[in-house]
Amino acid sequence: MSDQNQSDDLEQHINDTPEPGDEASKPPRGVYLLPNLFTTGALFSGFYAVIAGMNGHFEAAAIAIFVAMVFDGLDGRVARMTNTQSKFGAEYDSLSDMVSFGVAPALVAFTWSLNEAGKWGWLAAFIYCACAALRLARFNTQIGSMDKRFFMGLPSPAAAATVAGLIWWADVEGWSPEGVAGLIALYVAVIGLLMVSNVLYHSGKEINLKGRISFPKMIVLVLVAGFISTEPQLWLWLILLGYTISGPILWLKRKAS
Repeated sequence: MSDQNQSDDLEQHINDTPEPGDEASKPPRGVYLLPNLFTTGALFSGFYAVIAGMNGHFEAAAIAIFVAMVFDGLDGRVARMTNTQSKFGAEYDSLSDMVSFGVAPALVAFTWSLNEAGKWGWLAAFIYCACAALRLARFNTQIGSMDKRFFMGLPSPAAAATVAGLIWWADVEGWSPEGVAGLIALYVAVIGLLMVSNVLYHSGKEINLKGRISFPKMIVLVLVAGFISTEPQLWLWLILLGYTISGPILWLKRKAS
């Protein structure tokens, strides 16, 4: 997830910051190319999603948001693999996230359906956009103080994909949001509010991607990927929706125990 990538980048920068007066403390003359290319790819995908949504190409807009999610997941990993973490990269990533996972989903959802809900529609879009900005700002101030196994609040890429997934599925299936714009406005606003909530979400950091897995498990992963590819617009939306709902469910379980 993007939040974990940004956290690792900033923590690495803090640890590597030289003392004032050191030769190494001089501002760098350039930026690292490779990780910032991925960040630029995420930014471009978010920008393209807005343009596609304005032109009524909602399937392309939704897919672009998912592509931005992939690029965003790669930039931090590439930076760590190539030892090219930097404060510039972390800040650039945060600004890219705001466009791709804050502005783009809000505007695409508004163009697709929320404009029919009148003032409640644009209010829901603004709530989502503002919550994405607050989510990113809060995360940046909490780096190093949170358990890395969890995110506080729904991560912005997951929130964006949960909104975009619905739009993608509806456009492919030919389902019209006409008449339910109010419900969709509520859906978008609630997802936005989950981003700034105190609900904990699993970060997935405990999963060891470098470790070995058994051959049967590998076959299962291939079968799952193939199954998702049959109707990606449906299954990706349901997976992200399940992740979004998992936070409140776990919160209720903790309260009940």
